[in-house]
Amino acid sequence: MSKTADRDQTRRHVALIDDDSLEPGLSADGFREAFRNHPGGVAVVTADAGLGPVALTATSVISVSATPPLLVFSVSALSSATPTILESSSVVVHLLGAGQVDLARLCATSGADRFADTESWARLATGEPYFVAAPVCIRGSIAATLAAGASTLVVVNATHAHYGPTDDAARSAGPRPLVYHNRTWHQLDELSQLVSGAR
Repeated sequence: MSKTADRDQTRRHVALIDDDSLEPGLSADGFREAFRNHPGGVAVVTADAGLGPVALTATSVISVSATPPLLVFSVSALSSATPTILESSSVVVHLLGAGQVDLARLCATSGADRFADTESWARLATGEPYFVAAPVCIRGSIAATLAAGASTLVVVNATHAHYGPTDDAARSAGPRPLVYHNRTWHQLDELSQLVSGAR
């Protein structure tokens, strides 16, 4: 569970951008159109600041560092889950496979009760809510938040990973990442591969 005192001692909040200093930019519609054909991996973020669990679907999750292990995602001021996430000291980031498209849609639907199915979620030993079907869940502490326009960037120090079910169905769907592209859900599989590469 979140501990506000610990959060206040360790977290930094930064005003990343002064809106008044920016040169005139694209319209909101023009900006969305520019990104419309850019695919994003799909994740679900959960948290509980002490008043009950919340969840949202995010396509903004990126890994930024392996040492230390840091990831970043953004939350919109318009999301009902945002206040709880920003009040929490920790979150769980679920990296979804194609088999979890219903979960992604649920957590992206305004007003839906993400936790009505009590068998679909549980709590980690550290108290955070998580969805049991996700192939990979990364639990982490919130290291910093950065204001950026109408959104907030959340920097997470990953503390451990939890791996989901390993039955045949999960193994079949798990390796096929869920991707959001042009307002539609997609899956990646061996047919989508162009070339192999190593980092």
